[in-house]
Amino acid sequence: MEYQEINAKTIDEWVEGGWEWGIPVSHEEYVRALKGDWSVLLTPTKPVPGDWFGELKGKKILGLASGGGQQMPIFTAAGAKCTVLDYSERQLESERMVAQREGYEIEIIRADMTKRLPFEDASFDIIFHPVSNCYVEEVKPIFKECYRILKDGGILLAGLDNGMNFIFSEDEKEIQNTLPFHPLKNPEQMKQLQDEDCGVQFSHTLEEQIGGQLEAGFILTHLMEDTNESGNLKEHNIPCFIATRAVKSIGK
Repeated sequence: MEYQEINAKTIDEWVEGGWEWGIPVSHEEYVRALKGDWSVLLTPTKPVPGDWFGELKGKKILGLASGGGQQMPIFTAAGAKCTVLDYSERQLESERMVAQREGYEIEIIRADMTKRLPFEDASFDIIFHPVSNCYVEEVKPIFKECYRILKDGGILLAGLDNGMNFIFSEDEKEIQNTLPFHPLKNPEQMKQLQDEDCGVQFSHTLEEQIGGQLEAGFILTHLMEDTNESGNLKEHNIPCFIATRAVKSIGK
């Protein structure tokens, strides 16, 4: 079984167990969003600033690895036309459930983001891509695909794991690993993941993640750091994530 299939199955199990990133928005949250009262997350704790989006009404948004019924309902309530792509069946089931409950249309696609994305060039105004690159081996091809399917001037909003969590033990009190964390090349790291029921995860450098966006042709406009939700690293205010806003340059 390829690691992508392992991760899809693992996330399905997490969702069934009540994983916080698989709990869809409530009807009350959707109603508040219809009135303009909403926020969404790319990283664990800091809401994405509203000015990162611009006007959403009528915009075509792709939620890339963004299933779960947490962000797409909000964007739909704000007037956007949404498509969500994810590899977890359970996450996509949540999207269907919320759309049926609230009576809106959304395009729902099960696909592996490590492959060519199933969209024509210049299909979207915005791509919303929460932290998920830690589940893929190579990230640069993803940014190239994002660039391809965005319109000129389109916006990529991405949540990135900076690798800090891979260094420490599960209780975050001891240094356990050196980077890169690459379980397909390191059996000991694979065993750690299996023991902790973490699927197959990979660390990535900022050269890969931010540099990869720049190499693809994006212009970085905004950046903010974020911490874990809880734990020893959070208590010491150590950033473990980065949210970025980048724009597709026109005419490249």
